[in-house]
Amino acid sequence: MTSHLSRTPSGTEAPAVALVSALQSLSRAQREAAAHIAQELDWPRSGVPVLHLLARCGPVSLTDVAARLRVDLSVASRQVSTLADAGYVVRTVDAEDRRVRTVELTAAGHTLAAEASEAYTNLIDQAFSAWSPEDLAAATRTLNRLVDTIGADTTHRRSPQNQQEFA
Repeated sequence: MTSHLSRTPSGTEAPAVALVSALQSLSRAQREAAAHIAQELDWPRSGVPVLHLLARCGPVSLTDVAARLRVDLSVASRQVSTLADAGYVVRTVDAEDRRVRTVELTAAGHTLAAEASEAYTNLIDQAFSAWSPEDLAAATRTLNRLVDTIGADTTHRRSPQNQQEFA
């Protein structure tokens, strides 16, 4: 039940509360889309974002994987371990700083990432086929503004266990 503080004087839902609700719905829709793609590829959903990240950025540290995906380092480590066990990524020790583990796609990982990207592109193309390029551009600007606003208002605080990398 919505409290009286999240309603306008006329009794309607406050705009910011409606926005948060819409963002939560968007997040659920994104998770469902990722689950659909992972199911098509016969792969656990949690590995898909790591594949996309590594395909886009190339080799990165495990800490960077966690930061860019905005997940705890232990979560990123488990996701990377699953991908490494399946032969899609390799972890190497950084030559300059032996505490740092670098993660990169293997040839099989590049193939799987390409398949995931194609499946995602097809899903998005189909979902937004009725939208004009102008509508898509406006939505993109608005979403980027939301990300900037929310990101500026929150800081990613690392817990003590996140200060070191997991192998």
